[in-house]
Amino acid sequence: MPEEAAHAPRTPLAARKETPPAPLPEPFVAELRARLGERFTQNPAVCAQHGHDESHFPDAPPQAVAFVTSAAEVQALVRAAAQHRVPLIPFAAGSSLEGHVLAPLGGVAVDFTQMNRILAIEPENMLATVEPGVTRTQLNAALKETGLFFPIDPGADATIGGMTATRASGTNAVRYGTMRENVLAIDAVLANGEPIHTGTKARKSSAGYDLTRLLVGSEGTLALFTAITVRLHPLPEAVAAAVCPFPTIGAAVHTVIAAIQMGVPLARVEFLDERAVAAINRYSHTEYPETPTLFFEFHGSESAVAEQIELVKTLAEEANGGPFLWANRPEERTRLWAARHKAYFACLALRPGCRGTTTDVCVPIARLAEAVEAARRLIDASGFIAPILGHVGDGNFHTLILVNPDDPDEIARAEALNEAIVTAALALEGTCTGEHGIGLGKKAFLRQEAGETAVAAMRAVKQALDPLGILNPGKIFE
Repeated sequence: MPEEAAHAPRTPLAARKETPPAPLPEPFVAELRARLGERFTQNPAVCAQHGHDESHFPDAPPQAVAFVTSAAEVQALVRAAAQHRVPLIPFAAGSSLEGHVLAPLGGVAVDFTQMNRILAIEPENMLATVEPGVTRTQLNAALKETGLFFPIDPGADATIGGMTATRASGTNAVRYGTMRENVLAIDAVLANGEPIHTGTKARKSSAGYDLTRLLVGSEGTLALFTAITVRLHPLPEAVAAAVCPFPTIGAAVHTVIAAIQMGVPLARVEFLDERAVAAINRYSHTEYPETPTLFFEFHGSESAVAEQIELVKTLAEEANGGPFLWANRPEERTRLWAARHKAYFACLALRPGCRGTTTDVCVPIARLAEAVEAARRLIDASGFIAPILGHVGDGNFHTLILVNPDDPDEIARAEALNEAIVTAALALEGTCTGEHGIGLGKKAFLRQEAGETAVAAMRAVKQALDPLGILNPGKIFE
């Protein structure tokens, strides 16, 4: 959700009365300093920078940071960590909302920001291979002259490695899919330091277990990525954006459901409730009507886009929505989507000094209106400021519960509200996380959703690939 990092101070790990980790073994430190030089550091300020993200969890800095620049360095680091049983936590943009980059057990943050080379662009195969520290905007800038683009847009200028690790999706997923559909192959280092290559450049394969899909969404717990091959898509001939207010949440969501059921190939469709719209009006100096609102984007030929706009406009009017305002000039589209991408920080500004506890449920599209309206009732009963927004084209929506990070009672009540929203979504055959991942905060929800037998199977995979438990410990499982 967030477009950029803007970290507010939070309670350091030491203040949480947890047992501090044992010091890093001296032979391990000596080996890493000899190999990486100044790129291996135990500087407290650098460690602190790598011990927070955009989640509401207290800061948990690592004991050291290793800035890696090559696959060979990653292998050497992992082998040393395995020998001395030192936890490794992958880090890049730091925009996680589920505590993925925090180090509650200490260890070393593996900073991939210097592994940011684009290794190959193959327009004829419509794919690119990149190192994990490449950001999505960096990749799209490199694709500018090819007529292709990489469509996955989680809002943050996240790295391809982080997006792969969390199985990210975002605003374009309704048409172009998630990282699951757009990653073809992965080069990685296993927990024993051995390199592994999964997948091929072919568009399909039936060769054995699908290890690529296993690693996509593994949240840094099974391997550390060193290169990723992704699908590219043709730039559309025509693009248009639209915004349309509605009298109620139900009217807006039912319009989306109707459009999808009629086969309209929406490129993006984003929902903001009246509180979220009010927030972006204040933050981005826009003047949208402060009612439940849909933001659309349409891709295709000129005639196809015109047809899509007319059909969706008709559906919106039938739901008493309007006025339906659309634009096809790039600067107008950019202004519209810039406001949407800044919604996270706009909502935080509704309560200065707060942190956001973010829900991430996703439900079958036919149950979407029911789920959003249930979330609104729970929020209203709670007394929290909690705007609702999300990628409703694929049934995924978020509530941003604004909490005082220094008030334990308030945090507990926010977590109870989060749990109630998740429970309601699971009752509608949905999931606790559509795109943010499990991380630190959703481990109990994973058991509730998947069941103990399925979670035990996941643990068995983790144990097989990382028997020492050194890769991002504490995430997904206790």
